[in-house]
Amino acid sequence: MPKVPESTKSSLAYKLHARARERWPQLEDVEVTHRAGFAYITGITTEGEELRLCRLRYGGSASRWGFSIYRASHEDYETSMLPDGLTAGSPEDALDTACGLYLGDPTAWVTPPKN
Repeated sequence: MPKVPESTKSSLAYKLHARARERWPQLEDVEVTHRAGFAYITGITTEGEELRLCRLRYGGSASRWGFSIYRASHEDYETSMLPDGLTAGSPEDALDTACGLYLGDPTAWVTPPKN
């Protein structure tokens, strides 16, 4: 598994913070921590609650990451599909998918039809 470059770590954090501000007012902040080739995403609600959301797997591209949802019932991460049916995609899509589940907004999974 490739090591995540520092520039990619910065880019990832920027993208996730921007998306959270744009789409998820329930989040005060998004924490991104890295271990090996993974990025762990935690949302901090406006009430101060920490929500483990997902884990992203770096595959060599700053714009496409593998996606695993955090399963609170098992306290682990499970490789999962994004709304487009793929297991890898943009960090923003991963955040929307996880927040749709944990913040109770399934409209996050609706993707507009492709022409």
